[in-house]
Amino acid sequence: MDLALLFKAALMGIVEGLTEFLPISSTGHLILAGSLLGFDDEKAKVFDIAIQTGAIFAVVLVYFQKILDTLGGLSRQAAAQNLMRNILVAFIPAVVLGLLFGRYIKAHLFTPSVVATTFILGGLVILWVEKRHTRLETAHQSQSTVETMTPLLAFKVGLVQCLALIPGTSRSGAMIIGGMVLGLSRKAATDFSFYLAIPTLMGAGGYSLYKERALLSMADAPMFAVGLLFSFLSAWLCVRWLLKYIATHSFVVFAWYRIAFGVVVLATAYFGAVKWAA
Repeated sequence: MDLALLFKAALMGIVEGLTEFLPISSTGHLILAGSLLGFDDEKAKVFDIAIQTGAIFAVVLVYFQKILDTLGGLSRQAAAQNLMRNILVAFIPAVVLGLLFGRYIKAHLFTPSVVATTFILGGLVILWVEKRHTRLETAHQSQSTVETMTPLLAFKVGLVQCLALIPGTSRSGAMIIGGMVLGLSRKAATDFSFYLAIPTLMGAGGYSLYKERALLSMADAPMFAVGLLFSFLSAWLCVRWLLKYIATHSFVVFAWYRIAFGVVVLATAYFGAVKWAA
């Protein structure tokens, strides 16, 4: 058993869990962490996508009662039917665009320079949206829950989620900030981001494992198990913290983090302080 490899898997799992649901891009952080750790071959790329499932289990645990109530009420409760409908409608764009462009994006855009650039651009967008959030939220008070969303609004949020196909953008960040721009409250946008993550990330993980199954063997099972475990634990802590944080805080601090981190990556690459992998 390669203990060094398991240690890297644990670190990558922690990075995934801590960044998946914050507006700072888990994929971007995994690309950068993998570059630093020398954990960036084709198998590592499959690993990065697969361990998202661990983070999803954390969301299922936190929202377990809500998920049970929704599934149990599908036959008789309008709110449960609306929520499930909105999740399915928003899920469609990610499936279509992911299948059409996923391979090209993975081959050409999964680089530290792209990640750093999108970190900075995403941070600037968050600052712009947060500056106008009070006016936007006041103008759309009716969209304070995910159950009151229209199918058209859900589809628009699903399209915004597709921006996260570009590494460094952040799936949760695109959905939360995009949802706020489209008229959702901060809480509703965050909740919908969590709900939509369940089919999106589980689908992406399962599809990646199936498509790249020739790269894998039973010898890889311990590495994936460690990554999934640490992804689950760190994501569980992060989701619980984030739900409390958004009740009284904006996302401005994450915007400045993105900008600062992106600048550091570009500067270290430019001056040769860190040899980021291509």
